[in-house]
Amino acid sequence: MASGSDRNPIIIGGLPSQVPDFDPEETQEWLDSLDAAVDERGRERARYLMLRLIERAREKRVAVPEMRSTDYVNTIATKDEPFFPGNEEIERKVLNATRWNAAVMVSRAQRPGIGVGGHIATFASSASLYDVGFNHFFRGKDRGDGGDQIFFQGHASPGIYARAFLLDRLSEGHLDAFRQEKSKAGHALSSYPHPRSMPDFWEFPTVSMGLGPLGAIYQARMNRYMEARGIADTSQSHVWAFLGDGEMDEPESLGQLSLAAREGLDNLTFVVNCNLQRLDGPVRGNGKIIQELESQFRGAGWNVIKLVWDRTWDPLLAQDRDGLLVNRLNTTPDGQFQTYATETGAYIREHFFGDDQRLRTMVEHMTDDQILHLGRGGHDHRKIYAAYAAAKAHKGQPTVILAQTVKGWTLGPNFEGRNATHQMKKLTVDDLKRFRDRLHLPIPDKELESGLPPYYHPGRDSEEIQYMHDRRKSLGGYVPTRVVRAEPLQLPGDKTYASLKKGSGQQQIATTMAFVRLLKDLMRDKEIGKRFVPIAPDEYRTFGMDSLFPSAKIYSPLGQTYESVDRELLLAYKEAPTGQMLHDGISEAGCTASLIAAGSAYATHGEPLIPVYVFYSMFGFQRTGDQFWQMADQLARGFVLGATAGRTTLTGEGLQHADGHSQLLASTNPAVVAYDPAFGFEIAHIVQDGLRRMYGEPADGEDPNVFYYLTVYNEPIRHPAEPADVDREGILKGLYRYQESEKGAIPAQILASGVAVPWALEAQRILADEWDVKADVWSATSWNELRRDAVEAEEHNLLHPEEEQRVPYVTRKLADAEGPKVAVSDWMRAVPDQIARWVPGTYQSLGADGFGFADTRGAARRFFHIDAQSIVLGVLTELAKEGRIDRSVLKQAIDRYQLLDVAAADPGAAGGDA
Repeated sequence: MASGSDRNPIIIGGLPSQVPDFDPEETQEWLDSLDAAVDERGRERARYLMLRLIERAREKRVAVPEMRSTDYVNTIATKDEPFFPGNEEIERKVLNATRWNAAVMVSRAQRPGIGVGGHIATFASSASLYDVGFNHFFRGKDRGDGGDQIFFQGHASPGIYARAFLLDRLSEGHLDAFRQEKSKAGHALSSYPHPRSMPDFWEFPTVSMGLGPLGAIYQARMNRYMEARGIADTSQSHVWAFLGDGEMDEPESLGQLSLAAREGLDNLTFVVNCNLQRLDGPVRGNGKIIQELESQFRGAGWNVIKLVWDRTWDPLLAQDRDGLLVNRLNTTPDGQFQTYATETGAYIREHFFGDDQRLRTMVEHMTDDQILHLGRGGHDHRKIYAAYAAAKAHKGQPTVILAQTVKGWTLGPNFEGRNATHQMKKLTVDDLKRFRDRLHLPIPDKELESGLPPYYHPGRDSEEIQYMHDRRKSLGGYVPTRVVRAEPLQLPGDKTYASLKKGSGQQQIATTMAFVRLLKDLMRDKEIGKRFVPIAPDEYRTFGMDSLFPSAKIYSPLGQTYESVDRELLLAYKEAPTGQMLHDGISEAGCTASLIAAGSAYATHGEPLIPVYVFYSMFGFQRTGDQFWQMADQLARGFVLGATAGRTTLTGEGLQHADGHSQLLASTNPAVVAYDPAFGFEIAHIVQDGLRRMYGEPADGEDPNVFYYLTVYNEPIRHPAEPADVDREGILKGLYRYQESEKGAIPAQILASGVAVPWALEAQRILADEWDVKADVWSATSWNELRRDAVEAEEHNLLHPEEEQRVPYVTRKLADAEGPKVAVSDWMRAVPDQIARWVPGTYQSLGADGFGFADTRGAARRFFHIDAQSIVLGVLTELAKEGRIDRSVLKQAIDRYQLLDVAAADPGAAGGDA
């Protein structure tokens, strides 16, 4: 970790407009020298001198302002390039074989009858960038640590598979099963990096573009967090993120650059493959994406290394005494460089060098073919090695390497630099022959002219393959590899949960506060307490978690260098280098990235962490649902708390704060185990079982690679003690009878979840006292889990008609419950409607459909017809349908409770942030 003196401060000074000049004569001498340089040697020479002075000033650690961008040439001068330790000839042979197999694999996947395709061009452009990393930098896990964490660009996956094939990690059968994950089960290769599909191979899912760079930043930060807290030695781990220049348009790609700079994450390197093309066109046809990205990264406080040109440009740049060539490079737009990648040497001579005699003279000794092969820096092993070595050596800042390449490089004129190259999935026979000749591979024409093109392997004992194995052995093993070394944790017993199960007595607390109380008790546990990672987006106080500040403290690598304004208070804001709480600011995306990095630490570093991410539920699955899908793919574990849940609990907030649908969104993610608990004792059982499943000993057939989503509320209620005969199985499976009605003659059932259970209990009382209805109240802790169980039962029955037919849990649970069933929650009706088809008898739901709004809780619930009196009407309506009561009763109830008048509702409890 960078020391304070190594850190590059983000604010490094500006122009001296307000600084007095204590030596005006010396100042004038410097200005006169600059004037003389301009007058006698020209502006280009003066510019060069100024740049050298700035360079020297930085070497001397003089705080001069950053420049937004530098010339369109390599950052590392030829004279400063380190010795290249590899055998470039052998590495080129290895790379050629890898290029061939990657392209052939995709082409074969497009064969008749299969047609699943793939992407060829991305890896073709970035192959050298990966190869240098594999041969010289990427650390494996064989030494017992987490090695390096590498976020591979998703569309480059064919090249990663092709390299694994040469190393005998994959067979031809695997390559031919590319993108056929079910029909070729056991050999299949996923289309992109999907750990859930290939849990022994991939570590990080990256193909929802923009999430890779965001995840890499927070992975590097999590490495530092784990080291600072003494959980794992991550000092040797380096995070590499391979990204596309088009991908940088995603807001997530650049949105958290300042965090990486602010915390001095010099264990992080971005490699942006600037092939100047998006999926179907130029990235900045009229501009220069490398220059644009340079200014953005520099402004954010990153170290920037530009890798633009290969070594063939070195002699030309060395003779560019007047800066004419550099000026031409600076002013040529990307769209034109893309065109040069598709044209002849004669065209480049005429259009790039041709309109200035001095430029033409530079290349007059070169043939058109030599001009054609003036290459891009991202294809030059020596230049790449120099950039990577500089990135690893740099201290105090994260580094970005902006590497120019050609999309489809080496694939031939039909692919290289073409706008359609991303969609091109098949090589013709002529393409294959040109490609083979370009790579100098010993494959005869006849093998290309009949049937599918062959894979190429130089032989297990060949010099190239032995070289590859040796390099990986020296670097600690093969990558990518996902290894799970973590052992089950020793979890706390029932005693830890006893306090919450006693209820809240006469005190009213929200379910959010009930959970926080349990979390505090869990964090005190001597075995697992240190493994909890509380995460919140700048709302710890809102959720009542400021009580953790004095003991757990907020993680900051700088500690607390100021006196907190609330330092005299008991719950003062406290930062520390060993802090346990992650306070990621107003960034749900950043918090979710922290959640994923912590939740997958059991695999990444072999040390389980238990993240607990608490957020405004409206800003969770809706805003960062793509990341929750990424979390599922990465097999991450943990707890996600949708606090201030429901559509009617936030009395003073408006439309964009009122969540009535996140439970429905959560149901779409197969890795989410979602609950909507009503009381503290329910939370206790759910959390205890979640810890057992994810971090202890899961039952046979139970997937531990899930995460738990609990929606909790900010409305204070009195929490009852756990019933003596509590139905623990029902709580965990999603439904149990909480309270039977003690009086009434006409049977009915009310199913409620979360904050709606107290309304249901009030409706139970009214129905018994005023309408002679005996309505039992059920707590539906998870509509989603009930549906999931029912769907699994139906699927089994569909495929096993000869076996005893399974009955869904909800059907069995309600089989003997008499009367109509009315469901109610603070969610839209689609949430409880998930179980409708499996509920025996009459079923109806009430819910908060539509936009939320600011008003009293009572008014909002009356508006949505989900308050206690509306539940009464709902039950009576279903009884009337069944002929148990006269329909005239319904109008009486509407009039008695003034259900058509929102203003007539009891306002209900106010406040209750936690």
